[in-house]
Amino acid sequence: MGVAGRGGARPHVLAAAAGPGMEAAGGGGAPGPGRARPGQPQPQPQAQPQPQAQPKGRELFRSQRKESEGSVDCPNLEFEYGDADGHGAELAELYSYTEEPELSHNRRCFEEDFHTQVPDRRWLELDRAQQKAYVMHLLDGLEVVNRDKRLRVARAILYLAQGVFGDCDNEGDVLHWSRHNSFLLYQLGTFSAFLELLNMEIENSQACSSALRKPAISLADSTELRVLLSVMYLMVENIRVEQETDPPEWKSCRETFRMELSFPVHTEEPFALLLFTMVTKFCSGHAPHFPMKKVLLLLWKVLLFTLGGFEALQAMKVRRREELGLPPLPEDSIQVVRGMRAASPPTCAIELVEQQQQQQPQPKRSHRSRRPLMKQDSLDIYNERDPFKSDEGGVDEEENDDVDGGMEGELELVERDALIPALPAQRLPIERVSFPKGLPWAPKVRQKDIEHFLEASRNKFIGFTLGQDTETLIGLPRPIHESVKTLKQHKYVSISDVQIKNEEELEKCPMSLGEEEVQETPCEVLYRAMLYNLPQYMIALLKILLAAAPTSKAKTDSINILADVLPEEMPITVLQSMKLGIDVNRHKEIIVKSISALLLLLLKHFKLNHIYQFEYVSQHLVFANCIPLILKFFNQNIMSYIAAKNSISVLDYPHCTVCDLPELTAESLEAGDNNQFCWRNLFSCINLLRILNKLTKWKHSRTMMLVVFKSAPILKRALKVKQAMMQLYVLKLLKIQTKYLGRQWRKSNMKTMSAIYQKVRHRMNDDWAYGNDIDARPWDFQAEECTLRANIEAFNSRRYDKAQDSEFAPVDNCLQSVLGQRLELPEDFHYSYELWLEREVFSQPIRWEELLHCQ
Repeated sequence: MGVAGRGGARPHVLAAAAGPGMEAAGGGGAPGPGRARPGQPQPQPQAQPQPQAQPKGRELFRSQRKESEGSVDCPNLEFEYGDADGHGAELAELYSYTEEPELSHNRRCFEEDFHTQVPDRRWLELDRAQQKAYVMHLLDGLEVVNRDKRLRVARAILYLAQGVFGDCDNEGDVLHWSRHNSFLLYQLGTFSAFLELLNMEIENSQACSSALRKPAISLADSTELRVLLSVMYLMVENIRVEQETDPPEWKSCRETFRMELSFPVHTEEPFALLLFTMVTKFCSGHAPHFPMKKVLLLLWKVLLFTLGGFEALQAMKVRRREELGLPPLPEDSIQVVRGMRAASPPTCAIELVEQQQQQQPQPKRSHRSRRPLMKQDSLDIYNERDPFKSDEGGVDEEENDDVDGGMEGELELVERDALIPALPAQRLPIERVSFPKGLPWAPKVRQKDIEHFLEASRNKFIGFTLGQDTETLIGLPRPIHESVKTLKQHKYVSISDVQIKNEEELEKCPMSLGEEEVQETPCEVLYRAMLYNLPQYMIALLKILLAAAPTSKAKTDSINILADVLPEEMPITVLQSMKLGIDVNRHKEIIVKSISALLLLLLKHFKLNHIYQFEYVSQHLVFANCIPLILKFFNQNIMSYIAAKNSISVLDYPHCTVCDLPELTAESLEAGDNNQFCWRNLFSCINLLRILNKLTKWKHSRTMMLVVFKSAPILKRALKVKQAMMQLYVLKLLKIQTKYLGRQWRKSNMKTMSAIYQKVRHRMNDDWAYGNDIDARPWDFQAEECTLRANIEAFNSRRYDKAQDSEFAPVDNCLQSVLGQRLELPEDFHYSYELWLEREVFSQPIRWEELLHCQ
């Protein structure tokens, strides 16, 4: 099992051919050569072509530095963040490249049966009634006892869900018939039938024990599960995606399917809980043959379908604020970020540079350009590299920057967007320095901020405070009145604030306020089902995320996440090893993508449903070391990870089903695709940064964890990716910890501070840049987490443990109503009734004096 436990990079042959910087993106060792058969020659690294002239001196140093760090001059990435990638790309990621032969196997299983039932016809030629009749025939075949026959029928159904590609001419037709057949299969009850088969396979103890005895698990151990999960995934994904041309019956079918997945009908738990159970069973070691990539992809898409994506979440938030009587949201965060530019410099700084350029004559400017690197004013964003300097000075300065900065040096975040090397000052394009005026975000003020401001003002001018009173301004100067007015104009009350206040009132007055009306939403149903095993679910997800991270090292006790990618026969040639290496890396990237997306969905929906549900999930993620895990993930050459080419486009579904596959060579495997970046990797990075923000926001103990784990240099290196959304969440994480990093760090990172001022939302009286905030004072961080945990446990106990709250059960004290109740008496009661009266009533003397003593 040396391969299964490895970090799963592409083989060293591919790493050598791909050039420097690619190895970090893939992680550990290679699956191919390490598992070659005995007696087979091990592949040797290919020789790198030598350049004609070797760089010398500083040029050699600079070239080595660029190779070690990847391409620092990253272009702007045209990436649009959303719920998921394109429909075809999401379907393609379901299959690994080692599963490619099974596509033709599925086709054979379908055609052998179809031609016996409908001779001399094609599936596309049948009318709807005939297609329904044939699907019903296949569903009857799932009822047979013979396991092999069931599998063949399931493969035939999978071929239908894959779009009957044997009858199609292009990829568009395959995707169209895949959607058409998915709706047809659902309407005839296929999903319920496959759900029963999935439960049977999960409980199949024989398959589990067989997998546990094997020294190496391969694709063959998860065949039945992969077929079942593939059909269910295709149905969920095809029905989930809406298109304008969908007929009305498809829309109603979509809503019915969503309700069926959200609210359990035949079982006592939602479908997502079954998939969570598979994840924990896999991580516990009882079912190592489970195909985790397919399970996690299906779980993510089920949550996305039932709970709703980012647009649905925004609409629910707007509706919820209206119900609570709160003012509308100032903006939609994702829409604002889409309009932002990556790494755009502050306007004032560019104006300063232009003024200096106009005031200084050319000789002085070129003389100044040959000076060694000097510390300039903190507002000068060009204090490390000046676009107006001559070529010779630029070389000296870049060398000094490399030597002084090192890997942890100040990131040239702001200036790179406006930087045009070797371009004279008078030819600098005007459009490069014309930026929109105003801040991208509306300022927000919390009630706590107003209270702190008035407390400090009253202590200063009056000498005493009035507690939480924010209305009385007597004795305060006029400017303080104006400040309070401005703060109140931008006051923002969140849904979480209202929920916390309501929870405090329910805890104080449980009898007078009565029972809380809890709306039965899909999110509420899911949380109630997950509640008692939620810590195990979070730990299992983070275990898999750790195993799939490219920075993870091979360990003997780590879980094997490659059960559904490793073939039975390990590669014996260099080309096969390269292909498998790419497949393993792609497999891990897809796992990271699905886990990061589903964790973010859970956090966002639970926070909207109730803040303490969100805090419960967050606290268990923190207890399971999620914060250092995400930092470990980013402690790599992130540029190489974003630009990784772990894909073979000609083998992607549905392209491989309708096009003749060319002969694969080492050159074609190395080339990868032509995309500027890998969509899923950039998507994963943004999701992980958003999760880290949600875990640490307004939590001083967790912010200190960022400081303790030295996250600042790791996060600064992530700013090299020139994508606005990713930079925003990195800057947010840097902003919340600047007050703890000390004055020297802030002084030497002024460009990062300027970027925070420009991109991150402003809090009116937030002294994050100076460390004078009251929140920056020493805290008892353990007490903070304990208080939060006590509030969470009180909430869960009050809402979900009602059977244990017997002391608050209503009591009927009315004599007439109590005596008038009809009681169910045992059948033999009338036989012993007279005997009971004689023994318990008539023979017992009445002691009236005891009654007097009681009074």
